[in-house]
Amino acid sequence: MLAIPPRTELRARPIVGDRVEIVPMEGTMASQLWDVVDGSRAWLRPWLPWVPYQKSLDAAQRFADASVADWDSGRALRFAIRERGKKQLLGVVGLESCVEMHRSCDLGYWLRKEAAGKGLMTEAATLCDDFGFRTVGVHRMRVAAATDNYPSLRVVGRLQFKFEGLARHAEWGDGRWT
Repeated sequence: MLAIPPRTELRARPIVGDRVEIVPMEGTMASQLWDVVDGSRAWLRPWLPWVPYQKSLDAAQRFADASVADWDSGRALRFAIRERGKKQLLGVVGLESCVEMHRSCDLGYWLRKEAAGKGLMTEAATLCDDFGFRTVGVHRMRVAAATDNYPSLRVVGRLQFKFEGLARHAEWGDGRWT
């Protein structure tokens, strides 16, 4: 069984690292989410097929609300990434596609352009990874990145995930298969 703590518990006590903290996504974060996605659209679009569908504040609100519902049902546990002690949204990291029967999930993440290249995602992903294994009780976690998404591949390497193979033409986005 997965032991998923209530969002309120983690909202009161975010998971804190040296430079970042992660806190469960909430519906009230939609406006910040919209600003971050819209401001980093060109940076995110080559790697994330959902970016073109984030066309408005309403779309960001639907994602934020879905994140709450997904957490409460145990489907996905998404966190807002913030600089430690600050409220500004830097990106999102989370455990996606949680399967209680297999105690498995996928690690997903993205970061606004201005925060990239500083090791912040590695720190946030490490916090999320530790949360998944130590708190939730995940047995297996998978992470995928496009073969030419070198910043993401560096994060995967720093987290010491084991390479298991290529999924050719796994996702369609930005006019190409990745």
